[in-house]
Amino acid sequence: MQEKRTLKTYTKSERNIYLLSMLGQNMIYNVVGAAFAYYLQFTILIPALIVSGILTAAKVWDAINDFIMGNLVDRTRTKWGKCRPYLIFMPIPIMVITLLCFVNFGFYDMNGSPMNILIVAWAAFTYILFDVVYTMADIPLWSVTALMTESDKDRNKLLSLAKIFGGIGAGITLLAIQPTALWLGDLLSKPLGSAAEGERWGFFISAVIFTSVGAALFQLCGFKIRERVEVSEKKYTFKDNIKIIMGNKPFKQIMLSGILGTPKMLIGLSAMPLVTYYFATKNAGLAILYLAMLGGGVLIGQFAGMAATPALLKRFTKKNLYNYSNLISVLPFASIFILYLVTPRGAIASSPALIGILFVIFVICGLAGGVGTVLQSTMIADCIDYEEHKNGVRPDGVFFAGQTFLAKLTTGLATLISGAAYAAVGFSDKAIEGLNNYIANMTPDSLLPREMPEYDSYMMILFFLVSIPPAIGSIITVIPTWKYSLDDNVHKKILAELNIRRGELEKSNEELDKLNIESV
Repeated sequence: MQEKRTLKTYTKSERNIYLLSMLGQNMIYNVVGAAFAYYLQFTILIPALIVSGILTAAKVWDAINDFIMGNLVDRTRTKWGKCRPYLIFMPIPIMVITLLCFVNFGFYDMNGSPMNILIVAWAAFTYILFDVVYTMADIPLWSVTALMTESDKDRNKLLSLAKIFGGIGAGITLLAIQPTALWLGDLLSKPLGSAAEGERWGFFISAVIFTSVGAALFQLCGFKIRERVEVSEKKYTFKDNIKIIMGNKPFKQIMLSGILGTPKMLIGLSAMPLVTYYFATKNAGLAILYLAMLGGGVLIGQFAGMAATPALLKRFTKKNLYNYSNLISVLPFASIFILYLVTPRGAIASSPALIGILFVIFVICGLAGGVGTVLQSTMIADCIDYEEHKNGVRPDGVFFAGQTFLAKLTTGLATLISGAAYAAVGFSDKAIEGLNNYIANMTPDSLLPREMPEYDSYMMILFFLVSIPPAIGSIITVIPTWKYSLDDNVHKKILAELNIRRGELEKSNEELDKLNIESV
């Protein structure tokens, strides 16, 4: 009878450092992910279609680049391992380039100044550069989870906690960076001569604060964690890895599901303009209050869903939990727009009861999303085990590149959708400048924009974007995974056989080392 082998896994200290780094990394990402599009369109006034074009083109390219980077990670062999070198050396460059995104050459001139070309070109250049450099650490940060432990149980726990801590980092930035920028903008508006100039500098200073803290935490990971799962010395070309992807049916199903779920990304992209213009009217104090109530509802739901996923997996299969968590969110998403349509103009922001209803709706949406996002990571990790069992190769970098590929591609496509929607109702460049000027010159007797008929189409599109497209995305995302091909019981058998193989390989290596020593 074969002796049961103890599985290698991470220490508590490594786990905690990894989670802090995940928190910091997500703080940095959301400085750009949450604030940059708003900064370009609503602060320096680049037209909506140009902004969406820049972000979409950059994200589509970077999504493709993810697989190139994943291939590079899988081909890396160093004394530190295959993922750790990137985690050691990349956080500082990411910090610097993040700050460059918020350094521009003034405001877009609707009268056609030649400076517009430079403003747009710099925005595109810095955004593309950020995505490329960020990817060089993002893929290794996720990929290393499959190398830190041989235990499926420990890996699932780590991925679940990683999503929670990543969500906390994202939430800190999402909830605080815009109110901080608006508050600093108010302080700087008089010294700098205008509210617009104050807001521009407010965003840059806020980026410095949040990025510095995030980079300091992110930097910890590379120096502390260890890679414990043995990696094959054989290196595969990019073409080889594409063949591996195309031959892995469950992985392809996850990728297609993620792409079809693109419209769900709009709730994050459109939340900041919705709070800014409908609820807070660019008041920093109100912005943080409403973001805490509504964005906080999403985050509370997400954290609850992420934390509950390991326990739910004891009762439900990954396939069923993934599919039904998406379908459950359809009704709450759709009800956001219905609530807007059936209430009087501007009433939602002034009614505690309606705010309470919205809070509950956002919690439910976040709960379903939290479960789904953890499952996506664990199912990708399962696909890596499947590939190792089938072909003897662990494509950690390339397969987790698929996760970042989905995040970037869907964000880019969702940005294109939002830009087209804003342009369709005229909520762009000159219209935004006019609305910003109206808000800057409001008196205590002035009507709020949400109370004025001339701004109805702008307020409508903000509610529409966080509601109807995400509801549609939640339905169509389950089409590829409804008959998901990697059954949980099959995966358990695969993992058991892999651990036996790893034990035999380890024993053989120990015997070989012993023989080498004796021969010396």
